[in-house]
Amino acid sequence: MKRLKITLLLGILILTSSLYAQQSPTSAQTEAVTIVGATAHIGNGEIIENSLIIFENGILTQVLDASTTKMQYRGTIINAEGKHVYPGFIAPNTTLGLVEIASLRPTDDEDEIGEMLPHIRSLVAYNAESQIVESMRPNGVLIGQIVPRGGTISGTSSVVQFDAWNWEDASIKKDAGLHINWPNSFKRGRWWLGEERGLKPNEKYAEEVLKLTQFFNNSRAYVAGDQKQENLPFKSMDAIFNNGKKVFVHVDGEREIVDAIQFKKDQNLKDMVIVGGYDAVKVADLIKAENIAILSPRPHSTPNQDDEDYDYNYKLAKLLTDKGILVGLESSGQMERANTRNLPFYAGTVAASGMDKEQALKLITLNNAKILGIDDRLGTLEKGKDATLFISEGDALDMRTNKLTKAFIQGRELSLESHQTELYHRYSDKYENQKE
Repeated sequence: MKRLKITLLLGILILTSSLYAQQSPTSAQTEAVTIVGATAHIGNGEIIENSLIIFENGILTQVLDASTTKMQYRGTIINAEGKHVYPGFIAPNTTLGLVEIASLRPTDDEDEIGEMLPHIRSLVAYNAESQIVESMRPNGVLIGQIVPRGGTISGTSSVVQFDAWNWEDASIKKDAGLHINWPNSFKRGRWWLGEERGLKPNEKYAEEVLKLTQFFNNSRAYVAGDQKQENLPFKSMDAIFNNGKKVFVHVDGEREIVDAIQFKKDQNLKDMVIVGGYDAVKVADLIKAENIAILSPRPHSTPNQDDEDYDYNYKLAKLLTDKGILVGLESSGQMERANTRNLPFYAGTVAASGMDKEQALKLITLNNAKILGIDDRLGTLEKGKDATLFISEGDALDMRTNKLTKAFIQGRELSLESHQTELYHRYSDKYENQKE
């Protein structure tokens, strides 16, 4: 009886630990794969109705029109006639892998203590075993920019792929951007301290902008000086001043956007991206003139002002694109980690609000790849790029028809089942074998 109890206890412990473990990452591609017959959505606005796609060793070697070529098929052949193939979707500005359960502090690693934190690296805190990260793949979201939160300068983000043992294996582009939360010229009344509710002018706005400016100026002086006494935050700014690292400025208001652009000029920042940009349409010409890209917020929200169109957020990405601005789509906000898996449906909403479907697709493929600086490897189905793609039975931007049948990251075929479903099949098969 005692031995039976121990056996049962061990079984429970093993099962419990399995429920909270990730699916095992797949091995590197060893055999060529040929996908034939699918409608290929290249990601740059083009479509091949009857495509032939071949990839070997994790790289796309052929992307052709099957009806106009006699290319010999290679390796495993996947007949995808009547289906659709897409490049893996790219989710920017996300905290995936930094928080697993928001209510459990030990699983929350998105923010550090302090205001000026350019030396903080989100990548080293990224949890490749996150089940939330794993849940992105069945909707085709295969790549993400992992971004820290908090402070005036939050730290640096990195780009990862969503099938890895650890953050080193996941990394695609390390420490690729610095993130600044621009001060707000308005603030909400803290009712719990007896202040009136609602928005009111932020009397410390100019002071907060000055602090940011002084930090940049002091950092520049430190980098150019003898550096006799090490200052890690100042030292980490060298990549901004001398290597042209991207600066992502999280900002929404019209005044704040104008001030942030002036800051870019004053500090001679080579590459700046606006994250959010709710009022960017009002100063679109200035943004275009400065060649600044925008990561537009998810469209499933109500307008901020009473006099704005009810569908302002739905069509914001199109309005900015029509102004000639490079626009990508991000999904931060309430329940952002879970909602990141809805990224393709946000693009679908933009398409339903007036943007051409293939142009809407670019918001989460090529455009996001360009903004994150990974378009040489990802974002489109083109020869020489990573074989990070998926096959769907229907339109991947429509939640009614997005149903993945195959997905690959760098040529490695992924499991698209949930971990719980995988465990069910595993243990039910063992049970049936024992009965036999």
